[in-house]
Amino acid sequence: MAREDMPLYIADVSAFSRNLRAGLERLGQLPGHLEMLGLIAASAGHRNYQLLKARTPAAPALDGPAEKALRVFDAEGRMRRWPAQTQVQALCLWVLWHRLPAGCEMTEPEVNAILRAADGFGDHVLLRRSLVDHKLVTRSRDGRIYRRIEQRPPEAARAVLRAMLGRPARTV
Repeated sequence: MAREDMPLYIADVSAFSRNLRAGLERLGQLPGHLEMLGLIAASAGHRNYQLLKARTPAAPALDGPAEKALRVFDAEGRMRRWPAQTQVQALCLWVLWHRLPAGCEMTEPEVNAILRAADGFGDHVLLRRSLVDHKLVTRSRDGRIYRRIEQRPPEAARAVLRAMLGRPARTV
């Protein structure tokens, strides 16, 4: 069976736990993989695993630049490298933009701290400058104050953000 990510919403964790425990006790032994999937689905209120799988919307497939942008980030959400393609760079910058606090002024050291936490290749200055160049962040004339520019990300950037937020990764 191929591994696939499937979100599972559990409205009442206590009832889920109680139903799962009752199902395990009813079996009297440690269940196999498919039996366990069935118990989890039933405990979450679904008739069986197949119905849970059928009711779960499939994750949208990402196109070329968005997929390439996701590969730039490691499991902890840090950029491993600076992408060569401008289109992929822009999508990566939206992830960094999302990590900056909305609606507040930041000093350069505050912005640097956020970017250093996301920078795995050692050039947070490039990231800061690129955020300004791509009009995602404004900088005062003297370079002391930064502010995130509030705007709706393009669809490709929203897809990358959804994928990044869905990862079991540490966020800044």
